[in-house]
Amino acid sequence: MDHLIEASEKYVIHLLNEKLNSNFTYHNVSHTQRVVKKTKELSELSQLTDFEKTTVAIASWFHDTGYTQSIEKHEEKSAAIAEEFLKSQNASEDIITTVKDLIIATKKDYIPKNISEKIIRDADCSHIGSKDFENITELLKKELELTCNKTLTSAEWLEENINFLTNVHRFYSEAATTNWTAAKAKNLSRLLKLQNKTKQNAVKLKQKKAELSFKKNKTEIPERGIETMFRVTLRNHITLSNIADTKANILLSVNAIIVSLVISNLVSKLDNASNHYLIIPTVIFVLFTVASIVLSILATRPNVTSGKFTKEDVANKKVNLLFFGNFHKMSLKDFEWAMGEMMVDRDYLYASMKKDLYFLGLVLDKKYKILRLTYTVFMVGIIVSVISFALAFKLYAR
Repeated sequence: MDHLIEASEKYVIHLLNEKLNSNFTYHNVSHTQRVVKKTKELSELSQLTDFEKTTVAIASWFHDTGYTQSIEKHEEKSAAIAEEFLKSQNASEDIITTVKDLIIATKKDYIPKNISEKIIRDADCSHIGSKDFENITELLKKELELTCNKTLTSAEWLEENINFLTNVHRFYSEAATTNWTAAKAKNLSRLLKLQNKTKQNAVKLKQKKAELSFKKNKTEIPERGIETMFRVTLRNHITLSNIADTKANILLSVNAIIVSLVISNLVSKLDNASNHYLIIPTVIFVLFTVASIVLSILATRPNVTSGKFTKEDVANKKVNLLFFGNFHKMSLKDFEWAMGEMMVDRDYLYASMKKDLYFLGLVLDKKYKILRLTYTVFMVGIIVSVISFALAFKLYAR
């Protein structure tokens, strides 16, 4: 029967080399030769009869020849090719029938019924118990992509292989179980480690993407630039407010001194009838001075609000927590809660800063308007007072 095996080898190698599509990177001559080699190895260990060794060897050569015609039901097509060849070689009906049955036994969900079927099924998946497992499965992945238009990511392919080794595959023959189970376990262990590493890398990649996205957002929305803008603008507004207060205080002090001098020196002399001409200029001077004092006080007078807010105000973002006048009557617990709500809400925080800047601007506008009016009143008062005193002295001189 050896001549039948040799003839089968020559025929199959020629057939696969000539008619098998190059897209079959796994189910090709190399795979067939590997299956034949492992079949022979298991046959020797299992002490098969000569008939069993011959039929399982021939079936190993022909089991994937159906791929030269179609992927669908390639086992049946392989059996038909083997039958045609064996008939041309005048093989017995027993050999033909047995070979065909062994080829059908390589179907995915087939449960082997005898030792020969167990051996050919184990040999067909012998790479699972070899050191070249990862390289060979990569060829299978490539073949699926080329022939079935099936694209799998590395993680998906890894998951599929782990599932196959864990839940689907098993060795049927005692020889395969004894000799290849340890290698299969090592391959599964390597796959699990690789999967764990892949998951860790995926987490790191996700974190890196998140960091890049954060940096991109920071580039698109320059947080530090915005914070610097608010800080500088608020500082400038506070400086302008201090300047306004200083100017108002200067006018207040000057007018207070003037009023003191008028009262101590000029008013006491008005009791004398000879100084009656100074009454009207003095009254004008004092009125303008008092008006300047009142306006100076108005420019520096603080305006404090109610100092209360509700949780609903915070939820609706209606209260500006950056101004003390809005919270000075609240409890520390409520204030801390409200500040916490604002700090975790970027939009609320920036809205509060914008409101603070806006209302500070309104205060400055009011201060500088009153201050301008105060300077005007003071200037006009000085001029009118000087003119009135000059006219009074001129009329008295007549």
